[in-house]
Formats: sequence, structure tokens, C-alpha cells
Amino acid sequence: MIPLNQQDLAQIKRRLNPEHRHPTLIRGCYLNAEGEILSTFVKPVQTLPETENEKYMGLFRRVLSGTQGQNLLSVDFSAAQTMDDEAHALLTGLCRTELNEDETVDRLFERIRDWMRAEKQARPDSVEENQNLPNQLILLLYDSMDVPHRNRDGSEDRTRSESVFNYVLCCVCPVKLGKPTLSYAEQEGDFHCTDGHWSVSAPEIGFMFPAFEQGGADIYQALYYVRSMEDTHEAFVQQVFHSELSMRADEQRETVHGLISDTLMEECSMEMVQAVHEKIGEMIKEAKSDKTAEPVSLSGREVRAVLEECGVTEQKAEQFESQFTESFGSYAEIPAVNLVTPGKFQVETPSVSIKVDPDHADLVSTRVIDGQRYILILADGAVEVNGIQVAIQ
Repeated sequence: MIPLNQQDLAQIKRRLNPEHRHPTLIRGCYLNAEGEILSTFVKPVQTLPETENEKYMGLFRRVLSGTQGQNLLSVDFSAAQTMDDEAHALLTGLCRTELNEDETVDRLFERIRDWMRAEKQARPDSVEENQNLPNQLILLLYDSMDVPHRNRDGSEDRTRSESVFNYVLCCVCPVKLGKPTLSYAEQEGDFHCTDGHWSVSAPEIGFMFPAFEQGGADIYQALYYVRSMEDTHEAFVQQVFHSELSMRADEQRETVHGLISDTLMEECSMEMVQAVHEKIGEMIKEAKSDKTAEPVSLSGREVRAVLEECGVTEQKAEQFESQFTESFGSYAEIPAVNLVTPGKFQVETPSVSIKVDPDHADLVSTRVIDGQRYILILADGAVEVNGIQVAIQ
């Protein structure tokens, strides 16, 4: 998996600026909570009213927003899938036909509808629960982009086209019925109760195919978006892509943190954790500052090197790498943002939680006094409790 760098993502998102109207076509399918099709439509982007175009482009831009490795994920296709898999052939067909072939578009809508119905069946058999299920709007967008030639220094020469990148964006948006409201009737000069309107919410799921990597199409990947990292909708990935996602971000974090605790044991001190947090945090910041750099991902061997650099013995670091390989595989890499969160440093016990500015994590230390373990915080300035400044005698 090769994640997109910030420059590549920004280049695609600029295409969705409503003022430019780069994309050519939008197709939609509106379904009720039962998975029944209420409406389908085709909208050439050039014919959309300005405000309507802004709304559509805003929805598609959300599919390219977020943090890679967390709610922006890579769906990988094997070489065999690119040759004869039905799901991959369907996605390729959407791009090749520029969304102009009804049968191909309808097949994708059918796949997503099948996923919706399966999701409904998986819910509890509660009438009240199922009544709260929203309708869904499936949107597809087609765009064809001339990729500027890159000079040796990495700069773009927009007067020369290096290749053409054809892609499809998809988003699945809940459509919810608002509550009745009092509305002003201008002609009568009075207020009346009006029925609630069906409104489109931000996408829950979306994807771009193929992925855009180093100025070209990568048919071995799709970029997959989920609004909530708590629910990555694995069933959607299986239904639409015939593929599976790796562990969720929170599962990766918990697994790696558990491996560090279990393998390092007595060497897993607060000072060591602080040093690891700072080291990986610096890697993330450096990659973000360089828009051409890919988001940082770390293999077991690379995490081991960080541990050794932060004072862990070779034996313990080797044990960690072995357990990492057993948990994730020999060639696995974990997004660095799933290991540490820059700007966050938190110390917890069963009864106390302390948030610390990472730049001042050195103010916190651990001590054993008279056989009791303590967390010590240097109070080098004003101290407040529940917003009230207190004195320390």
C-alpha cells in the first residue's frame, strides 16, 4: 500500500472547486430505508445551477478529506483481481464508459443496495429501530484530468500534459427527514407550521477509483473514505470491492501499544514512552510540512529502531519486532498516526486521568516513595482546580 501524498490529494480536490466545473457528469440513485429505488438521475455538471453545484462538489470533497490511515484507507487489489475479478472490472468499466453506460452504473447501484439491505437485516428486529433508518443517496462523479508534466526539480509545467487521469468518485449520504417547523409566509405576513424536508447529510462512506499516485492511475488501489473510524463498514468493502480492510486504526493502536507493554515490561518506563512519542511525532510533523511526502508508515523493523534509539535494549526490541510480525505479517506497515497522536500526551490510572502538553511532558515523572508508586507533576506556574487558582502550601 502506497498512500497518497498531500500534493496528490490537493490536486484532485482542486478539481472539485465549484467555480471551475472540471468534472463532467454526476449520476445518482435515491433509495428508501428498505432499499427500494425512489429515483435515479443524470446531471451534467455544466448545467447545474451555481448553488446546487456547490452542494454536490462539497459532498464529493468530503470523500477526500480526513487523515490517511484512519478515515482515509487504501483498498488493495491483487494482480489476479485486476485480470478477472467482477468487482474490479465493474469499477474499471465505470471509468472507461465515463458513467454513460446505464447497465454498468446500475450494477454498482445494485451492489450498494444489496449492502444496504444486508445492513438492515443485521440490525435488531425492532420496529422502532428500523423506523429510524435513514434513506440513502448514492452519488457518482466522473472526471478526466490532464496531469501536468513534472520537471526534474519536482515543479509542474502546466503547459505540457504528461498523461490523462480518468477517475470516478462515489459517496453514500444519509437522507433524513427534518422536524416540522414554523416558517414565515411573506405574502401573508404570518408564520405557519410546515412539514419537515428531506435533507442530504454528509457522506458516511465514499471512494475514489483508481487511486491517484505519483501523477498516474493506480488500478491496484481504491481510496476508501469512512466518516467514523469506529465503523469502517467492512461489509461494504467486501460487497463493492471483493476485498477486505486491514485492522481499524483503534485496533492497530491498541495492538501495538499492547505489544510494547508486554514485550518491554520493566523497560517500558514513562521516560521511554515520552521519547518514542516525541520521535514518531517529529516524523509525522516533518511529513506534513513536505506536501510531496507520503504519510509516514512504519514497519516492525522501523518501530524497533525507534525503540532502540529511545533506550530499549536490543533483546527487548527484537522480541517486539517478532511479536509485531506475528500480529500484522512480515511486510505490514502501520500509519504513524495510528501509533501516536501529535499534540496529545495523556497519563492515566484507574482513578485519575492527566492531560499534558507534549512540549512539556518532561514536567511529569514517576517515583517510588516508601514503597508506593507516584506520578509527580512539577507545578512551575499557576495551579487551578475546576477553574479556581489554588495555593500549594
